Amino acid sequence: MKMPVSPPDHNAIIQASFVESGISWFLRSNFNPIDNKGRYIHWDKLRHLPAPEGLTSEQWWAGVKSARERNYLELPIMDKQQKPFVFCTPDTLQRELHWLDRHAAGSIQTEAEITNSQRRNTYLIRSLVEEAINSSQLEGASTTRHEAKEMIRQQRSPRSKSEQMIFNNYQAMQFIHEHKDEQLTPSLVFELQRIVTDKTLNDGEVGRFRSDSDDIHVVDNQSQEVLHTPPPAKELPDRLKQLCDFANSDSATEGTVFLHPVLKAIALHFMLAYDHPFCDGNGRTARALFYWAMAKEGYWLLEFVSISKIIKEASAQYGKAFLYTETDENDVTYFFIHQLEVIHKAIESLHDYLDKKTHDIGVTEKLLQNNVRLKGKLNFRQLAVLRHALKHPRFTYVVQEHQQSHGVSYDVARKDLLELSDKYKLLLKTKQGKRYLFVVPPDFEQRVSQK
Repeated sequence: MKMPVSPPDHNAIIQASFVESGISWFLRSNFNPIDNKGRYIHWDKLRHLPAPEGLTSEQWWAGVKSARERNYLELPIMDKQQKPFVFCTPDTLQRELHWLDRHAAGSIQTEAEITNSQRRNTYLIRSLVEEAINSSQLEGASTTRHEAKEMIRQQRSPRSKSEQMIFNNYQAMQFIHEHKDEQLTPSLVFELQRIVTDKTLNDGEVGRFRSDSDDIHVVDNQSQEVLHTPPPAKELPDRLKQLCDFANSDSATEGTVFLHPVLKAIALHFMLAYDHPFCDGNGRTARALFYWAMAKEGYWLLEFVSISKIIKEASAQYGKAFLYTETDENDVTYFFIHQLEVIHKAIESLHDYLDKKTHDIGVTEKLLQNNVRLKGKLNFRQLAVLRHALKHPRFTYVVQEHQQSHGVSYDVARKDLLELSDKYKLLLKTKQGKRYLFVVPPDFEQRVSQK
């Protein structure tokens, strides 16, 4: 990734135009923070686009930047020079926030799927696994999704650093789910970093701030160009305390600038990554903080989506959103808009997934429509096993894996599989040592269709 070209001094461009022409183009033009396509464009891209008639690219930028400045609001978070980060709320951003407020509690269809007592845990476990895998792969983990899912569902020990990263991320997502109602403290942030880096770093690098001797920079993997140098290590204790104070503050307090809760969650994500307070695990901890903040503010649907999956599909845009902010006078609007688009896509991806699963369950139930022996007798988890078994002949199910996949107790998982083998004669029950195995028999389809 290349460092974006920093914008020219817009004030100098405007002042020069007055000196040169007396009546400035600036006064004759109507500038907006966004272009005619609704895009909030950085100079690095704008300079390559055709400027409005009668203007140079530099003049166009100066007008756009001035329009943004008139609408800037300050955030109570500072850069390395103790200058505040700023943002504005163009139509693009407001539309995304409105869409999210309407959809983050789920549509009627989604509520029926996720709030269903049988199905909720299954979908929650699935989302925790997905985010753990994708967030780790963003940081270089190379294990396949199949291997990672197998490790988590079988609860086996990680066999490599990549698997350890994914296992750690899964633990971190569970930790957030359990602590979403608590205040954010430096101790909680340290614990998150400890969880995501467990057994992947030297003990001396876990659960502590980086030091000056660690010489931490964000570097482009190919060119080795330094893209970001975080604040000095000596400032980190104060900066983390300020970040926690910001996280715990009431965005709707009278007399202060209102900050939408979703923007606050995104700002937490941005700032922890900007400060880079640890030797490793900063990105994973930052994304985990976003989930914590969204859950705390009641955006419950976000527990079921993976933002890292969407970020991974266009990771360069994720990096640019950080760099656009830093190179354009702390304008964090770039990162806000990018992350709102990521959340939007993640929610749409969840809807697509739920539609597919609802269809699959419907197809499975239709198979049993004329089967008096099975119709209406199987619960959601057992129907999921049936659906899976029809596509995976000779597959072997284990109680612990079934338990982990659906977030139920061992006894409930055991009962599910025992009924499928002993009561309904769909699976073959065998024993391996002290544990039962449930195997899909060669004549499984005939057993399902047998009345």
